[in-house]
Amino acid sequence: MDYALFGSFPTASLGGIGWRRENLKKICFPGSYAAVRVSRCRAWDILQRHYAVGSQHQCLKHHTIGTKENFTSYRRQSKKFLVNATAGHPLESEPGAYNPKSIWTTVKNATDAFYRFSRPHTVIGTALSIISVSLLAVENLSDFSPLFLTGVLQAVVAALFMNIYIVGLNQLSDIDIDKVNKPYLPLASGEFSVGTGIMIVTSFVILSFWLGWIVGSWPLFWALFISFVLGTAYSINVPLLRWKRSAVVAAMCILAVRAVIVQLAFFLHMQTHVYKRPASFSRPLIFATAFMSFFSVVIALFKDIPDIDGDKIFGIRSFTVRLGQKRVFWICIWLLQMAYGVAILVGASSSFMLSKCITVLGHAILALILWNRAKSVDLTSKAAITTFYMFIWKLFYAEYLLIPLVR
Repeated sequence: MDYALFGSFPTASLGGIGWRRENLKKICFPGSYAAVRVSRCRAWDILQRHYAVGSQHQCLKHHTIGTKENFTSYRRQSKKFLVNATAGHPLESEPGAYNPKSIWTTVKNATDAFYRFSRPHTVIGTALSIISVSLLAVENLSDFSPLFLTGVLQAVVAALFMNIYIVGLNQLSDIDIDKVNKPYLPLASGEFSVGTGIMIVTSFVILSFWLGWIVGSWPLFWALFISFVLGTAYSINVPLLRWKRSAVVAAMCILAVRAVIVQLAFFLHMQTHVYKRPASFSRPLIFATAFMSFFSVVIALFKDIPDIDGDKIFGIRSFTVRLGQKRVFWICIWLLQMAYGVAILVGASSSFMLSKCITVLGHAILALILWNRAKSVDLTSKAAITTFYMFIWKLFYAEYLLIPLVR
């Protein structure tokens, strides 16, 4: 045991072979137990120190390797960040990383695209017209009840769903034309795919009919159905349809929906379904239908004025293409002035002083504003014509604020 232990040491450390043999004899003689014990202790101390040094070297080796690995990983990560920064990407945009700003931007962009897809000026016009016509069915203050609010809400929501279907179908049918006339629309710009557009219009037309059916109001259901038929025939590109190709038929479709169906069907919805009263056609309702007939024709004509370039390219024979922008523009202005003149006469013949004053003064102011704005429009600027078209829609909204006051 001792021999094996000592024989494992290097020769130079014990002074050579001769030294080792001589001392080994001394250790092995009787009476040399103390020397052997001392040698064992020294050997054990040497082994402990050797093991401690080896452990320290091993730890240092592992620490060095770990440091190199961490440094390599750090360099790789820094390189990724540098590439992202150079490319203009955010530093935290690693795959699978949670990025609230990116999610919020996506939601905001999708909402904005849907907002443009829904054609908000038509949505506002539909909602205001239904609320205004519903007020014509109110005969006394007790009619303002939760029942009234429920009936109006049912009609507005179902009609807005159908409105989105109609304007969405029109965009699906006019993608190539809109790339020229309205490149900001989501289908024309590529923000929405055709599949997305089909999904949206299909969902909204189903929701509209479903709501109209469960409400159980026949005037509401027929208003939705006729709007669906005319809106589809107006836009869809199949034989015998796509009525927008004919200027007269296109104007009649818009007039039928905006002037007749909205006024009569939604009034009857409130009168017969909500209030359970017999159908009747009051003076304000007749006025609203006649006035909005003028206005619907104006909208049908004017909407094609800024779209003349695309309509020419794709063979849409609108009145603007046939007669020119300037002539159609002033036809629209004079039609509206005639409508305001009739409204002033109707207001002046009212037996209610408050209704007379508001109706006469309100329509006179609107006619004056219209005339002053029309004279300043630059008909060579598409942007100016489009802005004026949106102004006509504001006049449309204003009229529905005045209609409930006609008596």
